[in-house]
Amino acid sequence: MKPQLFLAPMAGVTNTVFRRLCKGLGADVLTTEFVSAEGILHRNERTRRYLEFHAEERPIGVQLFGANPRALAEAARAVIDWVAPDFLDLNFGCPVNKVVCKNGGSSLLRDCGLLAGVAGAVVKAAAPVAVTAKIRIGWDARSINAVEVAHILEAEGISRLAVHGRTKEQGYSGTADWSVIAKVADAISIPVIGNGDISDAQTALRRLGETGVAGLMIGRAAMNHPWLFTEIRNALAGSPSPAVPTPREQWDFILRHCSKEIAWWGGRELLAMKAMRARLMAYTRGMPGGPRLREKLQKVESLDQVREIASAAQAPSAATDPASF
Repeated sequence: MKPQLFLAPMAGVTNTVFRRLCKGLGADVLTTEFVSAEGILHRNERTRRYLEFHAEERPIGVQLFGANPRALAEAARAVIDWVAPDFLDLNFGCPVNKVVCKNGGSSLLRDCGLLAGVAGAVVKAAAPVAVTAKIRIGWDARSINAVEVAHILEAEGISRLAVHGRTKEQGYSGTADWSVIAKVADAISIPVIGNGDISDAQTALRRLGETGVAGLMIGRAAMNHPWLFTEIRNALAGSPSPAVPTPREQWDFILRHCSKEIAWWGGRELLAMKAMRARLMAYTRGMPGGPRLREKLQKVESLDQVREIASAAQAPSAATDPASF
């Protein structure tokens, strides 16, 4: 089976709009932003938006987080009834303190008994819908326990495991340790998906060859260069590497993203553009005059403003003097 490419679930980033754009560029499997059991059981408006997806996004999973086995089991049944995802995913990897302090995310890597209880309860409640999970390699450098955790999750019925090659303590700093990911892939029989520092097609191919993982999960790199999915897909097929998107192509994509975001917000342009600001700044990483662009984009309130910034950035004078716009 050919390796699959996964778009990592990222809070505030991977809504239905961005997921569909990445699907169009070659992502195989998508997952929603993580949602809490409480939000699902109350079926509040914010959770509804997190869970919204289109048929073209399938196969798609809903990612859950929490530390109460009974509540998560109930949420699993509720979300399956509510939106009928193709699979559920358990978040045992988020390092953000506001999640960890509630005993969620990577906090459970320190309590394997509770982690097993959560996984087993959700697998039982969700059947026959598959349940997958995402972990980090450990809490810190002194407690790297990814192989132990992987065995536990496999025994509890988890059907696929994504492993981010950093500890909770690292957050998003330092370097992902793919040697641990390789050990996990070798230790269990369910598919293992590797995650961390995949920023180009050459690295993707090398990691696949070195580790025996069944696929790759792309996170932060997709935020500023979603074309990476196309590049990796071509490399896997042995096809020539696609041309680097021109500035015009990049800006056309950015404007299309903005337009789709506004539509998703029901035409509420100001709300949509405020939500897009961080995405716009990510897209400009590596662009000529990036700092000046980000200064402007972090204040945009309309699609027309983005069009004006895009036009100025592509003007002949901008090529020789990026500060001119």
